[in-house]
Amino acid sequence: MSTTSENSRPTFYTVAETARLLRVDPATIYRAIREDAFPAVRVRTRYVVPASAVEQMAAEAAERGGCVDVAAVAAARRMACEVARALGGRS
Repeated sequence: MSTTSENSRPTFYTVAETARLLRVDPATIYRAIREDAFPAVRVRTRYVVPASAVEQMAAEAAERGGCVDVAAVAAARRMACEVARALGGRS
């Protein structure tokens, strides 16, 4: 886990740490990342997951009292990118 000096909370999780937190197999996280259905940052050949993304998913699940579909979140993000691209980069 990467941490900041002023805060003991991680900034990013490894894929293995993310999988452990979500109690899924790391292959599930890698597959979702490759399908653009899970937020991640690629650093050369390695992926890291923003801790804020994991926290946001947990908060949404708690707030809704139900399932958070990261594929739906990713689809909305892709749609927003396509709309921005069609508008010439304007949002």
